[in-house]
Amino acid sequence: MAEWQTRYRDKVTTAGKALDAVKSGMRVYIHPGCAEPEVLVRALIARAPELRDVEIVHMMTLGSADYAKPEMEGHFRHNAIFIGPNVREAVNEGRADYTPVFLGEVEGLFVDGTLPLDVALVQVSPPDSHGFCSLGVGVDSTLTAAKTARHVLAEVNDQMPRTYGDSFLHVNDFEAMVDASHPLCELPRADIREVHRGIARNVATLVEDGATLQLGIGGIPDAVLPELLDRRDLGVHTEMVSDNVIPLIEAGVINGRRKTIHPRKIILGFVLGSKELFDYVDQNPIFEFHPTAYTNDPSLIRQNDRMVAINSALEVDLTGQVCADSLGTYFYSGIGGQVDFLRGAAGSRGGKPIIALPATAKAGKISRIVPVLTTGAGVVTSRGLTHYVVTEYGIASLHGKTVRERAEALIQIAHPDFREELYSYCERTRWLQRPLAVSRGRA
Repeated sequence: MAEWQTRYRDKVTTAGKALDAVKSGMRVYIHPGCAEPEVLVRALIARAPELRDVEIVHMMTLGSADYAKPEMEGHFRHNAIFIGPNVREAVNEGRADYTPVFLGEVEGLFVDGTLPLDVALVQVSPPDSHGFCSLGVGVDSTLTAAKTARHVLAEVNDQMPRTYGDSFLHVNDFEAMVDASHPLCELPRADIREVHRGIARNVATLVEDGATLQLGIGGIPDAVLPELLDRRDLGVHTEMVSDNVIPLIEAGVINGRRKTIHPRKIILGFVLGSKELFDYVDQNPIFEFHPTAYTNDPSLIRQNDRMVAINSALEVDLTGQVCADSLGTYFYSGIGGQVDFLRGAAGSRGGKPIIALPATAKAGKISRIVPVLTTGAGVVTSRGLTHYVVTEYGIASLHGKTVRERAEALIQIAHPDFREELYSYCERTRWLQRPLAVSRGRA
């Protein structure tokens, strides 16, 4: 028996015993996304009566997040680096916190002591013949969390894919290991509506052969990919991918042949999707996983020629300021990797930083192109970094344009029902005069 196998056997324990490592007042990191270690999290919740003031830190998870329930107040307090639906209510009711930070800078908080970690709960694949376990579907900030935490507890799931890249931890890196066998958390496919397809068709006109893509989460990114089936030699450098990359890889559209850095490889930090995607990345060498401090480094991203970064927003004002993390004062999601990739694409040769969003919300009752951002809304992307804004009504190219020119371009891609209102604001600010057709109600 190899030495690591003896150590592994000695470290295997129950989830309850493993969680004895957590004491009151500690900060606990949880592996996010589809990789959430649900067995360990349930064991943590079971210890609630014994614990006080334990801080739970993570990006978006797909589990139930029972530690954020009202009855857990005083026992646990969540610190959301990215707000998911399972903790949104707790954050906005003041029972949990939100830390705004660029995704590429999250790991630095662990390393420099701004957010020192006491315990990291991670989910990994079973060890290979050399004792190395893979972080599977989520390297993200977890590899660094595991390297910096004082106690690292591993849920060893035989259903966790084995992925390549900088995705490995050795048995020696863990204080305790808990054997498990269960399906991973899945992210349901986005509901792609006709408005998403309209936006996607416009976005696709900006993607040329040989481009390298970054796409976020949701209906718009998922709608863009099918529109690119007639392209050639696309690459991917991104923080995450979803199921919709599979058809383009199988069709040979995504092959990375013309990438200028890491050619022929899909560079990513994590995947969010279904079991089909998990099975597809399992031992698939086209996927190369890295920490988000690497994937989201703008100086690295810009080395990809023709870098196209496609990100979403909640609203955009007429000067090009982008709000993506809050609805007014209501915290909704997070900064994520939007700015990391927009900065990278802006510095890329032939790069295109894109903000894509529907022209309206609330079944057409509210315009997402607004005169000024809603009171309390956070500016995630500044007006100076906003290059392309895309809705179902067209593309506004803002880079190098005056405020007057920006306002005109953004009004043209707003829903027609709101254009007169937007022009009225511009008249009051003396930016623009509405065209004659608009003043006569023929927008």
